[in-house]
Amino acid sequence: MKDFVVTITTTIPDGTDPAEVDRRRAAEHERAKELAATGRLYRIWRPAGEKRSIGIWRAEDRQDLLDNVLGTLPLWPWMSPEIVELESHPNDPVLNQW
Repeated sequence: MKDFVVTITTTIPDGTDPAEVDRRRAAEHERAKELAATGRLYRIWRPAGEKRSIGIWRAEDRQDLLDNVLGTLPLWPWMSPEIVELESHPNDPVLNQW
């Protein structure tokens, strides 16, 4: 599996029924738990005072990430992602066991 840093900004369309937003957010919470349990969602943060998220997500490749991971999120139609694939760094302390 490859690691990706994904920054997501979610924009709810004007006029969306608040009940629909609540339903999707609840479903999003459950789907995130499922993705974490399968190792696809590794970590996720929200920058202080902001509504966007920054996470480490795992997938076979970018297309797998879009189709089978991010694309399965209930809020996905309202999300704008920035995706960066990561690779190991030679000075990574985990790899070097200093």
